[in-house]
Amino acid sequence: MSGTDVLAAAEPTVRDAPVSASAESASVARASSVAPGLAVVGAGFAPAGPERRPVADAPANGVPGTRIPAVAGFARRAEESSRKAAGRALRERVPRAAHASLVLPPGRPDAVRAVEESNRGRVPGLTPIRVGRMAASPFAFLRGAAGLMAHDLTGTPVTGVGAQLCGDAHAANFGLYGDARGNLVIDLNDFDETAFGPWEWDLKRLAASFVLAGRAAGADEDTCRRGAYDTVGAYRRTMRLLARLPALDAWNAIADEALVSHADARDLLGTLERVSEKARRNTSARFAARSTEVSEDGGRRFVDALPVLRRVPDAEAAAVAAGLGGYLGTLPEDRVPLLARHTIHDVAFRVVGTGSVGTRSYVVLLLDHRGEPLVLQVKEARPSALTPFLPAVGFDVPVVAHEGRRVVLGQKRMQVVSDHLLGWADVDGRPYQVRQFRNRKGSVDPAALAPDEVDDYGRMTGALLARAHAHSVDPRLIAGYCGKNDELEQAVADFAVLYADRTEADHAALLKAIGSGRLAAELGV
Repeated sequence: MSGTDVLAAAEPTVRDAPVSASAESASVARASSVAPGLAVVGAGFAPAGPERRPVADAPANGVPGTRIPAVAGFARRAEESSRKAAGRALRERVPRAAHASLVLPPGRPDAVRAVEESNRGRVPGLTPIRVGRMAASPFAFLRGAAGLMAHDLTGTPVTGVGAQLCGDAHAANFGLYGDARGNLVIDLNDFDETAFGPWEWDLKRLAASFVLAGRAAGADEDTCRRGAYDTVGAYRRTMRLLARLPALDAWNAIADEALVSHADARDLLGTLERVSEKARRNTSARFAARSTEVSEDGGRRFVDALPVLRRVPDAEAAAVAAGLGGYLGTLPEDRVPLLARHTIHDVAFRVVGTGSVGTRSYVVLLLDHRGEPLVLQVKEARPSALTPFLPAVGFDVPVVAHEGRRVVLGQKRMQVVSDHLLGWADVDGRPYQVRQFRNRKGSVDPAALAPDEVDDYGRMTGALLARAHAHSVDPRLIAGYCGKNDELEQAVADFAVLYADRTEADHAALLKAIGSGRLAAELGV
């Protein structure tokens, strides 16, 4: 089986009809014809038939009478089917059909109050930009309301199985970025809200976002629901296939641009090719050429582009630069010599994102001995919006020593390939994450997709989310729960439509508050 075939099960056998158990088996068997945008690095993949068994005379960890005792941090020997069986058993307590429900928990704040609360602690002058961006559409509102949705999800059923969550898994939070060798990778790309919690929360947020994105794209309701359905279906099938693979191959499953041409996403190929070409040009050098000028000392400095970009006063710039000294200590030692070949030249404040607007975010210009630029982003790391709501569904919230470290470790746990300059820092007592800025990044705007592209993109992102979750939870456990038929798809798609309706009502309330003057908003920024 080739690398491009390994995760082909993310694509349903029949594009326009729900997938049956028998159809899924056929899809796995014919895996050479489609792929979900994922490959597995390496060779010797497990076949799509019987699962690989341990060698009969291999020592068994933790089994009485064997030579090797149990070792902390390693698994005990168990039957291959035991984890899947444990997952199947969870259906007795939480039937898959139960995920169709949306019962808002008591004490839900109104949408406007939720926005006001989420603005606390942000730079006051920037909150009108944040409100204006959330007002653009119901989908934009969802993007900025991760905390409100986490509150709402406490009223929905969970299996109790935890995974490292993105925390803000919506259709616009996937994209292209460059690895250390300059190759483009497709994956989740923002982890501000990452936390350990119920895997269902990420999946339901992603599914609901596809209904809203489809509506924004002008798709009919059947197409919007199908986008959510296909997202969940790709997640389920990919998790089942990862459960069949040797652990190392499953761990190394990666998405890259080379697989776009192999994916059964015919309607999406043109969009992905355009995004890839744009991403290749989206570099530090290009940003510096557009946003900096030659300074009096022969170096370069940022040029104001208000309200999005502004140079900061000398004292503020010095504080940010000083914080990068501590950042070096968070990097792998082999990365430090690379940064030692660069000089810090300037610092500017830059507005970013939708939900992130109002957080303190800087871009730092570094130049090497040839004057070639490297731009780092130093972005404030606030507590995850999910944290207050996790105990309500049985998940303990650990004490976080540094919010930037939380973001970085969560990102590394979920991605196969992460920014090789990813780290964290403190600036004036506040925690920050540090990463490359404009590292060949590109993204699909799901709200601008043609209606016939929505389900294709849903399948791709659903597969990516499954792969990301499988780094922190045994895929056999979730695969056992999800099963072979489409019961989970049907249920979560129903939930997604209900939550999209709820979000549209919340968005309408936001517009009313803006119109009445309760909330200040800068539109179109």
